[in-house]
Amino acid sequence: MVLPLVLQGRPFGPTQLAEIQALLVEFPQFSRYELSRQLAKQWNWRTATGQLKDMAARTLLLKLHEQGWIGLPACRMKSPTRSGQRPQWLGECEMDESGLEGSLPRVSPLIIEEVSRVGGQAQRAQLEACLERYHYLGYRSRVGQNLQYWVRHREGRPLACVVFGAAAWQCAVRDRWIGWTPTQRAEQLQGIVNNTRFLIFPWVRVAHLASHILGCISRQIAVDWRAKYGQPIYLLETFVDHQRFGGTCYRAANWIGLGQTKGRGRQGAHEPSTTIKDVYVYPLDRRFRQHLNSPIKKT
Repeated sequence: MVLPLVLQGRPFGPTQLAEIQALLVEFPQFSRYELSRQLAKQWNWRTATGQLKDMAARTLLLKLHEQGWIGLPACRMKSPTRSGQRPQWLGECEMDESGLEGSLPRVSPLIIEEVSRVGGQAQRAQLEACLERYHYLGYRSRVGQNLQYWVRHREGRPLACVVFGAAAWQCAVRDRWIGWTPTQRAEQLQGIVNNTRFLIFPWVRVAHLASHILGCISRQIAVDWRAKYGQPIYLLETFVDHQRFGGTCYRAANWIGLGQTKGRGRQGAHEPSTTIKDVYVYPLDRRFRQHLNSPIKKT
């Protein structure tokens, strides 16, 4: 079994594995929760606002455990975060599925609301349930940084759900296009976010709606991301399964097609592990290359 080179967006290797194995020996009485927090502290694994990334550490430990690299203690209680589980609100995702057709002016101006921050728990749960029910990929609660948008008719009827999260650790066509080194990528990857889900409900038939939604969100996402995480973003990316979709809405919204993935997944596995996808990007700043190629200032 080959040790992964990247886990949870972090470079990984024998040194990191040895540190985790030493942690398990040093704290044999710790629960999985305590181990994940201790690992995050040990690696100073935090968000830009200083929040401990213990859930990312938990996911990393679980992946190593599942592959047999480490042995975690038995799970003592059900995770309160529901990470990786089906949304519990799925049975309560009641939507008006009557057909809605017409032109863009009929539904505009759109109401676009970001619901992942404090106070939006009910709307976020409903959004996740709708993605699980209506999106072809389904949905599992995300670990790590993300923004979740409800898009509604001017009178409040839901039209679409859009989710942005962490960028892919490695993407050859993207990395060549940006022109950064592996070190620069490791330091500046947080400057890119990925459109991981885009769902327009199947009963909605409004011409040009998808590209209009992308345009609206692209004008506000940098402000929303900084408000939630205290850090800037400079580039959006997405991966489109070309066997299902043509990427038309992204091109209409002026996203740039870069080529295709190699099917190695978001973490850059050695062998093909997923379908080939078309890669699209959208710069949020004209100087995005300058920002993404600059070393992080040490304080």
